[in-house]
Amino acid sequence: MRNPLVIMNNLKKHAQAEGYEYKRIYRNLYNEELFLLAYNKIYAKPGNMTKGSDGKTIDGTSLERINDIINQLRNGTYKPNPARRTYILKKNGKKRPLGIPSIDDKLVQEATRMILESIWEDTFLSCSHGFRPKRSCHTALQQIQCTFNGVKWFIEGDISAYFDTIDHDILVRILRKRIKDERFIQLIRKFLKAGYLEDRQYYVTYSGTAQGSIISPILANIYLNELDKYMMEIKKSFDMGSARRRNPEHRKAEAQKYHIKKKCTSTWKTLDKAEKSKICKQVKALEKTMVNIPYADPFDPQYRRLSYVRYADDFLVGIIGSKDDALRIKDDISKFLSERLSLSLSAEKTLITHSAKRAKFLSFDITVARNNNPRRNSKGTLTRTHNYCIKLLIPKESWVKKLHAYEVIRIRPQTSNEPEKWHPIARNKLANKTDLEIIQQFNQEVRGLYNYYRIANNASVLHKFNNFMYYSLLRTLAKKYKKSVRQVRTKYDIDGKLGVKYKAKGVERAVLYYHNGFRRDKASETKYGDDVKIEYKYPFGRYSPAYKLKQGVCELCNAVNVRILIHHVRRLSSLIADTPWNIRMINLRRVSFSKYFQ
Repeated sequence: MRNPLVIMNNLKKHAQAEGYEYKRIYRNLYNEELFLLAYNKIYAKPGNMTKGSDGKTIDGTSLERINDIINQLRNGTYKPNPARRTYILKKNGKKRPLGIPSIDDKLVQEATRMILESIWEDTFLSCSHGFRPKRSCHTALQQIQCTFNGVKWFIEGDISAYFDTIDHDILVRILRKRIKDERFIQLIRKFLKAGYLEDRQYYVTYSGTAQGSIISPILANIYLNELDKYMMEIKKSFDMGSARRRNPEHRKAEAQKYHIKKKCTSTWKTLDKAEKSKICKQVKALEKTMVNIPYADPFDPQYRRLSYVRYADDFLVGIIGSKDDALRIKDDISKFLSERLSLSLSAEKTLITHSAKRAKFLSFDITVARNNNPRRNSKGTLTRTHNYCIKLLIPKESWVKKLHAYEVIRIRPQTSNEPEKWHPIARNKLANKTDLEIIQQFNQEVRGLYNYYRIANNASVLHKFNNFMYYSLLRTLAKKYKKSVRQVRTKYDIDGKLGVKYKAKGVERAVLYYHNGFRRDKASETKYGDDVKIEYKYPFGRYSPAYKLKQGVCELCNAVNVRILIHHVRRLSSLIADTPWNIRMINLRRVSFSKYFQ
């Protein structure tokens, strides 16, 4: 049986060969080790303990179960179950439909996803960042910071109901450009047409991919890769000029400075103090003039640039050009999406914004700084290092919404006599938890927000968010023990910091409330360029469930070469010591366990 890593690396070899066609790839789904690798990748996700439409979870996985799926794929009887539909709240208050596939379908989808990723990942352009290995929101924002400097206009793009409106026929047509294995194509079509169950009623899916399915993100990227390639074509035809035209006034001031310096170079030592002072004043005056005058003509009609970054169905375009250029490009994008991909731009969210104002992308405010304040560089020359540079900013509404979501503030409305006042309040829902659980939850929420916004230029504004969280924690503990905030602060003081002490394995330990500040983290930025490539490595560690299934060793009785079944639980805290394997899992502090079964 071929190693699945050999399979994927062989597929990757031909990925960048233009015109190469993949044939007979469906047979790779007969590989038991490929499904063990798929199982290894998905087993740890808590969502796998949620029942699909067939009522099964990942609990009870065995080689027999995997081989039954392989046999269905081999003889053509495999048919995906409809996804179980549920809804989650979006930030704007609307609901997003989420499809929960059955666990057997998740295994097949993960195996299929790995094959598709091997074929397409290296062909995706560097401007795409959503749902890709070693890429994230941060790499997309870093690319904007590096390539959008000096833009005049932003096009904030958002595709309306993207995942629900993907055209199945167009997607299959795109897949067939590279894949010439009809059985594999038909398997993907089965996933697309599987439908969903809502309130015990079956619905057919005529378009779209289910949000929540494992295969949906890679298919969405393959679909919108056509837009990425189209944007690169627009960029190629739009970009003009190698550099902006030099500003004549700046050139004149620079020439005067050069001639003054050149004229007095040979006679400098012979000049008296007053003459030297006069020359220095002339040079400084010219430097000040040069700093206040743009080096190049910002309205040069012979210089244009287009920059583009996409994350999933959101994209941002930067234009160095006129507003008419931005309007025309927006119309071109809208026409391409409508005619070629059967998609439409959201009229509400697709905006053209001047770069002096703030565009929104991935919950950041993005603007181009207008800062003429000069600074001397390492050579002592005055330069405007921050002028026309991209700034990533945290919107105030982002951290305010979090405060409301966590229920840590109460706002007293503004009156004619008093301004609006914000008060931190206790979180009653946490009162029944232990002190350790309470402080850990506050820490998790503070760190979570900071970890996302740590690359922002104004990351320090999160001190305001943290201030309300800190006093809400104090008030929560005060309400729990019916004490004053001052008494609680004294009780939980650990070397001047707020913290909770606890014992673990007989050793006293402490968890402190977050106190590491909110400085901008430049070192955390990762590379976004074409050199970021994925490598497949040997997947089965000795403690992985897939390894246990292969070895056939029971963890309970140490029997060897036996049929193994893997037990899973969502979380350790939910375990009850009512069976031998539950007791063993509690002792080992693990959420999976291999058991011998007849």
